[in-house]
Amino acid sequence: MTDAPNATASKEEVQDLAAITHEEIFAGHLGGKLSVELSSPLETQRDLSIAYTPGVAQVSRAIAEDESLAKRYTWTDRLVVVVSDGSAVLGLGDIGPRASLPVMEGKSALFKKFAGLDSIPIVLDTKDVDEIVETLIRLRPSFGAVNLEDISAPRCFEIEKRVVEALDCPVMHDDQHGTAIVVLAALNGAAAVQGRATSGLKVVVSGAGAAGVACTNILLAAGVADVTVLDSKGIVSRDRADLNPVKADLAQRTNPRGLTGTAADALAGADVFLGLSAGTIAEELIASMAPESIVFAMSNPDPEIHPDVAHKYAAIVATGRSDFPNQINNVLAFPGVFKGALDAGARRITEGMKIAAANAILGVVADELAVDKIVPSPLDPRVAPAVADAVAAAARAEGVA
Repeated sequence: MTDAPNATASKEEVQDLAAITHEEIFAGHLGGKLSVELSSPLETQRDLSIAYTPGVAQVSRAIAEDESLAKRYTWTDRLVVVVSDGSAVLGLGDIGPRASLPVMEGKSALFKKFAGLDSIPIVLDTKDVDEIVETLIRLRPSFGAVNLEDISAPRCFEIEKRVVEALDCPVMHDDQHGTAIVVLAALNGAAAVQGRATSGLKVVVSGAGAAGVACTNILLAAGVADVTVLDSKGIVSRDRADLNPVKADLAQRTNPRGLTGTAADALAGADVFLGLSAGTIAEELIASMAPESIVFAMSNPDPEIHPDVAHKYAAIVATGRSDFPNQINNVLAFPGVFKGALDAGARRITEGMKIAAANAILGVVADELAVDKIVPSPLDPRVAPAVADAVAAAARAEGVA
């Protein structure tokens, strides 16, 4: 078995990262980060006759008679499209499709690196839900799966729902579900280190956007009974009249103790703080949590509370950053999820497949768990194959393969 890299960057590595220059960054993106490579030779006239005319006509005729042959004789069955409108990119917000393209190229590069999947970025110059859905329907013969990326809430919920309904292939909005999968893995890891059952934890989710909603949903599906959600106005509760339909639905399924008020009311005595907003959380609120608390401050690049401050009160702290222990990073999930779904020929990605992915991520480090290692390193080569196998098995068990 290949040795896993350390989950935490060394002091020297952190210093090296801090020394990266403006020129180095732009040089690393010069001309883009992607290229197309040939899978068949094109060196001789014979090669050309096989790959292109006249040989290619035989393959096209065969596919015209039986469209299912496209899966075998084109790359579509293994091609993931990374689709964005540039409306919610990283911590940059609505920067538009062209400015989002470097991020989408990076996502495609990660698909290739960690799962061996071909992927192309598609950025759309529209925020209209109907136009985005219709575009993907029209492009369906060109790809095998859809990774929706960096689309703002609440439109992202409707877009994903409608694309899933319209297409007969795996579709996932990674900002929602990739985040949720890794959060569940990390929370299970933290609970295991402490000898506690995840289902008994009192969890506060700060943020009711794309990631917050998806994390809440997967925690509920995994059996966590006490989840309270915060938005910019306080606790998402049934008595509030200012909730959009997504938050109103959350209010019906969360907050079993009927809490009302602010973050202070939610965090008093809570076991887990899960930060998924661009806001900050006061030190005294973390101090008010239950003993042996768990803090996931995942806002990037600036966590809701600095890890060193959180550690004064919390037993386990995780962030989205690479320069602290316990990095919760979506790359632990999405390459393996899509590979497993495509390996199984899955028509969709189910909640069961997501939970299987989370369990597989944790399983990679099950014998190595510690307060500073509740998930594997994002660079751990064991992760994507384990996730892919688990997701494919779940797809077959649920009958969506």
